[in-house]
Amino acid sequence: MKLMKQLLAMATIAFATAAQAAPAVEAPDVLVKRISQDVIETAKNDKAIQAGDIKRVTELVESKILPYVDFQRMTALAAGRFWRDATPDQQKQLSSEFRTLLIYTYSGALSQIKNETVEFKPLRADPADTEVEVRSQVNVARGEPVPLNYRVAKTATGWKIYDINVLGAWLVETYKSSFASEISKGGIDGLIKTLQAKNKALASRPAAKAK
Repeated sequence: MKLMKQLLAMATIAFATAAQAAPAVEAPDVLVKRISQDVIETAKNDKAIQAGDIKRVTELVESKILPYVDFQRMTALAAGRFWRDATPDQQKQLSSEFRTLLIYTYSGALSQIKNETVEFKPLRADPADTEVEVRSQVNVARGEPVPLNYRVAKTATGWKIYDINVLGAWLVETYKSSFASEISKGGIDGLIKTLQAKNKALASRPAAKAK
């Protein structure tokens, strides 16, 4: 679980550095590679992140990650068919709570990044494609390389990540079953309350210990 959280953090935080200097048009794999290398170095050298400072991680996510991650689409996919039945306000609350949950998860994982490196595979896509899968592997100090892939979609504001595959499991699918279970018991509001309770519990713990 610790390695899973670490890899998820590395994957999504790959979009977390300033992109103002980036070219107006940039291939999705080039974008992910450039930014991920910068962020891994930042995580290694930032003392606050290494200490699991949730405030530092939250600031990083809010200012740098959100422009590159489609949290609403991730939430909609995780909620599945139930998303269409939710009101706009419920959708907004659910997306917000899911985002907060992921932030807490990443805050603990970021402090564990030490000597990992990421190697990207050649992009298998047509130039006209609007959705692609960027494939990579994480090289760890001990053990075999770990496959780490991204689903990225081209939007009006650029490429955005909406799903991550770690060790053969897609993030959206991982949450989909638990979301469905909570919805079956208490509806969308029940799922929102469950996530709120989880986030409240995580907020009371040291960030590095959040699970």
